[in-house]
Amino acid sequence: MAHSTDSGHPLLEGLLVDLTPFDKRFVELEHKWENGPAAFWGDMGDRQFFTRDHLRSRRERNAAERENDSSPAVTFGIQTKDSTPIGLFVVAYIQPAFRTAILGAYIGEPEYWGGGYGTDALLLVVDYAFDWLDLRRLWLVTMSLNARVLRQMDKVGFTMENRQRNATLADGTWYDIVMYGLLRDEWPGRAAMLERLNLWPRAQATKG
Repeated sequence: MAHSTDSGHPLLEGLLVDLTPFDKRFVELEHKWENGPAAFWGDMGDRQFFTRDHLRSRRERNAAERENDSSPAVTFGIQTKDSTPIGLFVVAYIQPAFRTAILGAYIGEPEYWGGGYGTDALLLVVDYAFDWLDLRRLWLVTMSLNARVLRQMDKVGFTMENRQRNATLADGTWYDIVMYGLLRDEWPGRAAMLERLNLWPRAQATKG
């Protein structure tokens, strides 16, 4: 379910998480997340260290690009139902002429991995991209080492469209880069996916 906040950004309400504007609460955690274990998976095996100044400059640069419409994007903060910030989700490189975009995300708090939080957020974002932004194609990339995301893509209905062999180096080992895509007419809708993935009982157990 989508609403508009006072700032004009959408608020997407899920079963396990809500997606909110990427506000100060998330900015304060970005340094921790970008230098933590989630970044290893999000950056496809790259282990970098980002200073707070670098992250601030990157946010300012991205904001300037969006103002110039050279790289439209929508960034959400992911929070639990008790408003605990746990990660981010980005719909980036939106191409209005082709109605396509790339998705990027991570759960920055490892204790929330594997609990359905990322999948719930993904369903919200896909529905938003197709229904609110009127896109026709979404895509994302990951590395073949990331078994959790590979399983998630299969569950949610994304199709593997491309594999670049031995294209990224993670802890001394070469892995493939894998691209997944989803077309609008392949998407049955969020409600159907919640039933298919059986997320309702998990949400009720979390509330309990």
